[in-house]
Amino acid sequence: MKIHEYQAKKLFSSYGIPVEQHILCHNVDEAVSAYEELNMEKVVLKAQVLTGGRGKAGGVKLVKCKADVMNYAASMFQMKINGLPVNKILVSEAVNIDSEFYLSFSIDRKNRSVVMMLSSEGGVEIEEVAKYTPENIYRINIDPFVGMPDYLARRIAFFLFDDMDLVGQIVQILQNLYQLFIENDASLAEINPLVLTKEGNLVAVDAKMTFDDNALYRQEDICFFSEPTEEEEIELQAKAKGFSYVHLTGDIGCMVNGAGLAMATMDLIKLNEGCPANFLDIGGSSNPKKISEAMRILLQDDRLKVILVNIFGGITRCDDVANGLLKAYEEMRADIPIVVRLTGTNEEEGRALLRNSNFLVAETMNEAIRKAVNQSIKAG
Repeated sequence: MKIHEYQAKKLFSSYGIPVEQHILCHNVDEAVSAYEELNMEKVVLKAQVLTGGRGKAGGVKLVKCKADVMNYAASMFQMKINGLPVNKILVSEAVNIDSEFYLSFSIDRKNRSVVMMLSSEGGVEIEEVAKYTPENIYRINIDPFVGMPDYLARRIAFFLFDDMDLVGQIVQILQNLYQLFIENDASLAEINPLVLTKEGNLVAVDAKMTFDDNALYRQEDICFFSEPTEEEEIELQAKAKGFSYVHLTGDIGCMVNGAGLAMATMDLIKLNEGCPANFLDIGGSSNPKKISEAMRILLQDDRLKVILVNIFGGITRCDDVANGLLKAYEEMRADIPIVVRLTGTNEEEGRALLRNSNFLVAETMNEAIRKAVNQSIKAG
């Protein structure tokens, strides 16, 4: 689960991590009032959307007067960033930046530990730093039985600073951010940039956090921050029905039974120059009602040009799948082509049920995928 910058900064503050003054605003009038309340010549307007690339999209602006606040705020509230509308902006203190750093904690699954990343090149995309100047990134795995004690935090602090006052400041930030990360089951806690001001203070002027969805049952306070996107709402609906669903970027909807078959299906779609719109695994169920529910979830995506149903029947009975598809079509009357491949238990019975229907029936996986890709191309 992702949260907004303003929400992450609220958590930062509660754990003693310094952040700049800021006020959350929901319209232009609130932004103007926030500017007057902060009583500063310069402020930064920052769009609050659950995606990256805000700066490049015009979602971060340094402004110097009330008129600019009004104009830029009005512009931001009308924009979309990576398809997400801007409904909130943060009016923040413009700090006097001397230098910028990068700091994060995330999960290193290979080493089964938390990994800390630290760099003197903050304020830019860390992926670019990793690609072109990897020597400027410190990567330290944190022993879960040791954590972030004073001696380790001080050792890390000296990677960046030799001034004892700054060492003391970053030690506190390292320990507090690690505590926040662990206690709240986070999968990422990132400060980019962590700013050293001309006054000699370290301040987190940006904040990013994500949390482990599987641990939210024990993080009630974090759950209150949840603001799922339209795609995430569909994923939550699917999870509640017992399906595994992941939203992708293409136009071929995929209903498959089994994660391995789903991955193979998406690979073959790409091999045939198509693009999958989702990963939907219905599991081993052959209940016609669940097939109907899965189809309903797929049809919520208006990008789809074709749906591919690829079933390998072991536990799943192909005739039950066919009955579920017929029932779903009768209820929803999909206006896009649906390609169905049924192989395995009761496959002949399943195909017979669909023979005189509006479904495009295929006997092999390759045939089904070629039909789906052709229908996608035909739809333009």
